[in-house]
Amino acid sequence: MARALVLGVVGARPNFMKMAPVERVLRRHPRFRFGLVHTGQHYERMSDPFFRELGLPDPDHHLKVGSRPAAEQIAQVMVRLIPILERKRPALVLVAGDVNSTLAGALAAHKLGLRVGHIEAGLRSFDDTMPEELNRRLTDQVSDFCFTHSPEADANLRREGVARSRIFRVGNLMIDTLFRLRERARRSKILARLGLSPGGYALLTLHRPSNVDREDDLRRFSGLLERVGRELPVVFPIHPRTRDRARRFGLWTRPSPALRLIDPLGYLDFIRLEEQARFVMTDSGGVQEETTALGVPCLTLRENTERPVTISRGTNLLVGTRPAGILGGVERVLNGRSRPRRRPALWDGRAGERLVRVLEAATE
Repeated sequence: MARALVLGVVGARPNFMKMAPVERVLRRHPRFRFGLVHTGQHYERMSDPFFRELGLPDPDHHLKVGSRPAAEQIAQVMVRLIPILERKRPALVLVAGDVNSTLAGALAAHKLGLRVGHIEAGLRSFDDTMPEELNRRLTDQVSDFCFTHSPEADANLRREGVARSRIFRVGNLMIDTLFRLRERARRSKILARLGLSPGGYALLTLHRPSNVDREDDLRRFSGLLERVGRELPVVFPIHPRTRDRARRFGLWTRPSPALRLIDPLGYLDFIRLEEQARFVMTDSGGVQEETTALGVPCLTLRENTERPVTISRGTNLLVGTRPAGILGGVERVLNGRSRPRRRPALWDGRAGERLVRVLEAATE
């Protein structure tokens, strides 16, 4: 009997880390086979190294959508994806996270009467100004399988009317990838290449439009980072979006001992930097989760987070975007007053296996 096709749709780097554990389990599964569609939403120079390091196969289909305004990007993914779905008729279309490709893949499959599974369902910031919030809500509403990683996510879905029969808490698939590749990451030479010592630097990621698109906001962060850099150097693998804005605003045009700008990193080098940092500052959702699993203090440069479990059980501090809050968080960490790690339940490296067991039960 032919094996049922599970078709994963990915578009940005966080999707890759969440999809890889499912692909690994399904690779030799007797009842399922896995196919991959890459929408091309993300910058290709940031995507390609991740495929190699995560062990993902080359995509079966590459839509090459590229960077576009959100509505146009979603529309183009759907237009290019629907013929593939009509031809392949997968048993399940699997999407991950909250990027535009996530929503586009879910809507396209749902319109064709195909079953949809959403990895990382139920996350909510309760901030409708975040583009990702609408993507999350709509994707969950059309998903037949809402795969969650925390009790809070389950509760959010139930509050929005999602039936219990569609909610499956399987754990955090991103942490599956982290734990699988952690030892390889420890062989990375990135610290030596950058002349860094363990615990002797802070690590920064900054890319959200709300933080980098306005000149006043980015200039405020620039001044803040110089102040933080007086305590210890800040290493900043700068996202192409942020670099573009910085050039436009005339920022970071000269080398600074306080702020070390470097090109975007592959997964293994980044995890090595993350694990050895004194603390991490970020506006990324995934980094909040990784630092919680690694036990590294994290300062989240946002006014809200859709991952409250990283605060209640992890190492994350929500410090906002104003200098006083951020500098207060830095002082707290440097003075040893950051919270100890308590890894959330089911963040154990086995989430991919649990997800596939749900699919097995659903197709018996």
